[in-house]
Amino acid sequence: MKIIVGTRGSKLAVTQTNWVIDKLKEKNPSVEFEVKIIKTKGDIIQNVSLDKIGDKGLFVKEIEQQLIDGDIDMAVHSMKDMPSSLPHGLKFAGIPKREDPRDVLILKEGYSSIEDLPQGATIGTGSKRRKHQLLKHRPDLNIVPIRGNVDTRIRKIKDENLDGIVLAASGILRVGLEDKISCYLPTDIVVPAPAQGALAIEIREDNYQVEVVVNSLRDELTELQVSAERGFLDGVNGSCHIPMGAYCEVKENGIKLTGLFGDQEGKKLIIKSIEGDKDSPRELGKELAKLVLKEYEKYEG
Repeated sequence: MKIIVGTRGSKLAVTQTNWVIDKLKEKNPSVEFEVKIIKTKGDIIQNVSLDKIGDKGLFVKEIEQQLIDGDIDMAVHSMKDMPSSLPHGLKFAGIPKREDPRDVLILKEGYSSIEDLPQGATIGTGSKRRKHQLLKHRPDLNIVPIRGNVDTRIRKIKDENLDGIVLAASGILRVGLEDKISCYLPTDIVVPAPAQGALAIEIREDNYQVEVVVNSLRDELTELQVSAERGFLDGVNGSCHIPMGAYCEVKENGIKLTGLFGDQEGKKLIIKSIEGDKDSPRELGKELAKLVLKEYEKYEG
């Protein structure tokens, strides 16, 4: 059996895909895998901020088309890049164990935490979610937009004279650059993007053979968290135009879900938490979305 795996060409995307393939080979030694690199709109347009060139799906649509056309058999994405609903005929197979979901600061020499930064320090991020939460914690910061892959963004600290940048811990850890991390941002300061750190393995709905292979990596705890966080994403109809985040903590007797929702300027930022049982994580996400939207409307009124 041969499986053709589609992925973006960035260092992180290829690293994630190879990690999935290596894990799948351990469980399915007789299966052969081939990687196919696919350019997406988000990769081609590099000089414009993400919220100006489209919506969620910027890094996945071209890959999904090849999956629908049968040119590839499965695709590996970052789950946080995935829109809340998938095209007809496609689905997620089992989700592998999640990497650290938090965001991190990579700071220039001499600084080791967000509290260390001087008044008016310049921090780079292309994310409104990160920007407005950092400003809530440190209103004096100067947040500037940056884009590019992990290496490019790290280089920009020097090239653009930044005091630091914010990135997802998972990407840094996966490409082996953990020594660059200055500090992890606690989830009570910066709520992560829904499903940040989790990988999405997308397949055709009718491809049972590939599904069986991929499901050998399924991690139940990760699936529970992703289900709750994406339930919230779906409930608020989230996009990359607004600050929006969700983080699910799994406790002994249930789950706690925290959701973030705001306006483009970050003037209104609603953060709420809700607890529920493990049997209906997606419903809990939807319930939290209703509460957050209700409070947001009240705020607007």
